[in-house]
Amino acid sequence: MPAMSCFVDAAVAPPPGYPWSSSLPAPETFSGVPSLTNTTTSITSSAATIDQPHWSPSHSAALYQIDCWGAPYFSVNSSGDISVRPYGTATLPHQEIDLLKVVKKASDPKSSGGLGLQLPLIVRFPDVLKNRLESLQSAFDFAIQTQGYESHYQGVYPVKCNQDRFVVEDIVKFGSQFRFGLEAGSKPELLLTMSCLCKGSPEALLVCNGFKDAEYISLALVARKLLLNTVIVLEQEEELDLVIELSRKLAVRPVIGVRAKLRTKHSGHFGSTSGEKGKFGLTTTQILRVVKQLEQSGMLDCLQLLHFHIGSQIPSTALLGDGVGEAAQIYCELVRLGACMRVIDIGGGLGIDYDGSKSAESDISVSYGLQEYAAAVVEAVRFVCDRKSVKHPVICSESGRAIVSHHSILIFEAVSASVNDVPPISSNGLKYLVEGLTEDGRADYLNLSAAANRGEYDTCLLYADQLKQRCVEQFKEGSLGIEQLAAVDGLCDLVSKEIGASNPIRTYNVNLSIFTSIPDFWGIGQLFPIVPIHRLDQRPGVRGMLSDLTCDSDGKIDKFIGGESSLPLHELEGDGGRYYLGMFLGGAYEEALGGVHNLFGGPSVVRVSQSDGPHSFAVTRAVPGPSCSDVLRVMQHEPELMFQTLKHRAEEFVHDGGGMTMAHALARSFHNMPYLTSSCCLTAAASNNNGYYHCNDNSYGTPADSATGEDDQWSYCCA
Repeated sequence: MPAMSCFVDAAVAPPPGYPWSSSLPAPETFSGVPSLTNTTTSITSSAATIDQPHWSPSHSAALYQIDCWGAPYFSVNSSGDISVRPYGTATLPHQEIDLLKVVKKASDPKSSGGLGLQLPLIVRFPDVLKNRLESLQSAFDFAIQTQGYESHYQGVYPVKCNQDRFVVEDIVKFGSQFRFGLEAGSKPELLLTMSCLCKGSPEALLVCNGFKDAEYISLALVARKLLLNTVIVLEQEEELDLVIELSRKLAVRPVIGVRAKLRTKHSGHFGSTSGEKGKFGLTTTQILRVVKQLEQSGMLDCLQLLHFHIGSQIPSTALLGDGVGEAAQIYCELVRLGACMRVIDIGGGLGIDYDGSKSAESDISVSYGLQEYAAAVVEAVRFVCDRKSVKHPVICSESGRAIVSHHSILIFEAVSASVNDVPPISSNGLKYLVEGLTEDGRADYLNLSAAANRGEYDTCLLYADQLKQRCVEQFKEGSLGIEQLAAVDGLCDLVSKEIGASNPIRTYNVNLSIFTSIPDFWGIGQLFPIVPIHRLDQRPGVRGMLSDLTCDSDGKIDKFIGGESSLPLHELEGDGGRYYLGMFLGGAYEEALGGVHNLFGGPSVVRVSQSDGPHSFAVTRAVPGPSCSDVLRVMQHEPELMFQTLKHRAEEFVHDGGGMTMAHALARSFHNMPYLTSSCCLTAAASNNNGYYHCNDNSYGTPADSATGEDDQWSYCCA
């Protein structure tokens, strides 16, 4: 191996003042990468896929496990792009949507027929949202019919999962035929659910969860006066006093539910809200006191719903059935005590298989599908109620994660990548390095050379590391120059690379804030599928981790589904070609939880529906992400005053007409999004987020078309 021989050859002519033998044996060329279990980077099962002699989109689908976590909504098409199947298994081939074409339509400049939106970008597919809701309803309908269950399923969507106006309105519209309702956990959520359900089914439930004060309870009672099917769920025993008092004052007969603390608990991260010591709900003792107080107040008939929550991401139907069975027993006891029970609300917990493993042993997977989930719930409730001769209740669930996760995709761009090329090291450079070494350092160098000649690769690494540490100490003491320190870094990198022990993982810098757009990864280590959305007909040549734009060491993604610490990626194209990555299954929680760390705001958003014609789609709404002005206002700054201050300073200190030009540039910066921009297309949100600006070299902050309304569309047909 010539590169390895380089520094060995340097030992043949020892540096001045350092006597060592020049009769060392000639170095042997390595015949391959040695097998070093303690030094080489572990290669995962994906290596078998990457080693395929001929590459095709199907190989990429297998490598990224797209058919496991993505079915039935995502696949790889013959062009090597991610394809969206908006109707799930019912999607016909000509109805599939090429995700890359959606991104290009959204991000290309308006002069090229695009919408001029800046990345990062959230792409919503309301057709997928509708299919998820219909699939959930169908699963329960099938279980009810096949098991002879004598009531029906009537779900609610917990808006905390994603409070976006159009998401909530879509769910109300799509779910109206199923009497699908909403769940609120705070006063603003209650206000938005009240407003949205005015257009929903009159039978749809409005479930009021969360901690409550007098204003919250009054709002819920007002909703009942507005003929909304509102249920006030008691999370704390003392809330009952307020409900009784305010209902009498407002002359409203309330419908009341109780949230029970079950003994059933799952051990995963999301199980912390369940069990006897869970954050929410009433113990059996407290439930009995509630029943007694309602009876004494002549309001026991108002108690009609039992609610419980085992925890999000319930891993197995065995645990699910156990918890539902325990709750059904409490339900039957409440019936026995005289309550006019009607609904059992099983809460959330319907999980998402984020990694496609169908495992019950993981926080990011579940071992069941919609059909198995619904069957387990119906069977558990039916069994207990039949044993107690209790009428079958309406089954309600709050399956927010399962409804909204699939419909939203986060698109972001890799803008650069680290390079691991080791620069060549000349004999003169090595001699210069050795001349500055201490006696111990020169000994390490000699030992390294000898170990290389003998082919003792582990020993090479030992001496290389030892040499490097000595040089660092010399540099700190001031006895070694920066050129020599760089030379020893190159030498040690060369040693690692030549014997196969170097770290092949590159860092891909992405135009994104993880804290804003993927906060669950940073906060709880939640993993989401992340894959390139194009070039999947090409073999990925490198592995990489992702580093975001924030000035924070936590702003990186170095854990991926499948237990991987890196992601197979393609080389970035040097001719201006763009490399897009997508994060999937992130439609729940991420947008609501995201902050403004480093003042990076949220992404741009487009809503895309399947349209008439082969592989056609329509963008029904396009909204740019928050501008720099918008995120500054979040922290109580006043962008208009800031701009005026900077403008006056530019006019004062910059002459020859340059002040006005600088002021225009400043205005553009305030109006643009905080993320990195392409020189050909600079977009920005208006301060009220109802419009967007298109900026180029000749236009600074000039308003263009406003964000489109629900009925406006840009149709884009692709042959």
